[in-house]
Amino acid sequence: MKIPEHPILFMKSTASVQDPGEPIRIPRFLASDQVDYECELAVVIGRTCKNVSRENALDHVLGYTCANDVSARDWQIRLGGSQWCRGKTFDTFCPLGPWLVTRDEIPNPNALAIRTFLNGVPVQDSNTNDMIFDVPALISFLSGSTTLRPGTVILTGTPQGVGMAQKPSRWLQPGDAVEIDIEKIGTLRNPVVAET
Repeated sequence: MKIPEHPILFMKSTASVQDPGEPIRIPRFLASDQVDYECELAVVIGRTCKNVSRENALDHVLGYTCANDVSARDWQIRLGGSQWCRGKTFDTFCPLGPWLVTRDEIPNPNALAIRTFLNGVPVQDSNTNDMIFDVPALISFLSGSTTLRPGTVILTGTPQGVGMAQKPSRWLQPGDAVEIDIEKIGTLRNPVVAET
């Protein structure tokens, strides 16, 4: 994709948040057969901020955790009217964890190895230094004329290797297991099941 001038934004509902070890549920009511994984660093805001400078952005961070920005690509691209929210906000589509690592333990969030394993096989292997927009830039942009309250979670984008880009594409299936591993944070594990 063409590199955007500004970060591309979408929202996830609170019902999309899923605990470590709990299942990612593939939608069957609004059915999708193109559910994908995306390893991402999650930034948790700890202090209310608005119009924050890039230089002061990290002062507002409580800490970091692992995220899987699960995405139904058919609803994101073809069925959702060009809006990304429908394809990214189904229940369980935002696993977070396994714990929060405070900002003082990660002075540079843009120097962390980040990987995804699907059924034990590595499918994404990168570093957060490869982000198009680094963490301070994201916080500064997102707080522009907008209040970010404590507890706000910012997902920072995924590296190459998503299932959609595989040849042939590799979509999540019931019985799969996804692991998101980020250096200095830990490993977020979730099984995959079909929605009942």
